[in-house]
Amino acid sequence: MEKHTAIANFQGDPNVGLYGLATDKFCLLGRSVREKDVKEIEEALKVPVFQLSLYGTDLIGLFAIGNSNTILIPNIIYESELKRLKKELGKLGVKVAVLETNHTAFGNNIILNDKKGIISNVYSNNEVEKISKCFPDVKFERIDLSIPGSVGKITNKGGIFEPNLPEHIVYEIEKLFNFEIGLGTVNMGNPFISSGIIANSFGFVMGANSSGFEVTRVDESLGFLN
Repeated sequence: MEKHTAIANFQGDPNVGLYGLATDKFCLLGRSVREKDVKEIEEALKVPVFQLSLYGTDLIGLFAIGNSNTILIPNIIYESELKRLKKELGKLGVKVAVLETNHTAFGNNIILNDKKGIISNVYSNNEVEKISKCFPDVKFERIDLSIPGSVGKITNKGGIFEPNLPEHIVYEIEKLFNFEIGLGTVNMGNPFISSGIIANSFGFVMGANSSGFEVTRVDESLGFLN
């Protein structure tokens, strides 16, 4: 069986999801991630990895959100960063969209795959319309989750969310994405799922503090175990 998992910490930090974003076409990582880790991540996710900064930081997973067709970033990005991002992702046919907003933590406030997505209620109707136009192939809904991108991780194959979600919210998420989601934690009980995972349809990276049970739960929920 091909390797589809990588266990890592970045500069001693197990919150790997803050430093990366993966889709079925590419993975973005902060510049501080070691070459050894980059190679393991490429092997697990089976997509090219690009290292860069956003707003002068390594917090790619906090500021950016995207799927196989588009990446959305806040307008706080530096011009040099935007130019590099467009150059690298343009080679893959991926559109880079920029949105002006006060709510710049897109990784916390939006969760999506190539077809469906959830947008936080912090965004105005006008902002939701603009976000939707950036992802014309994605059907977005608002569900009663203030930070949907923080408490879950979704790919085209599956999803996992924090374990304390009410049943009706779980039902709404499953109805939208049209598959069952798992419930679990990362890094020894952290409910902020996305902080400890970078994932696509081919594999996932998980924080080194995660227990064997947590890793197995993610493995199941993202569709890698029958």
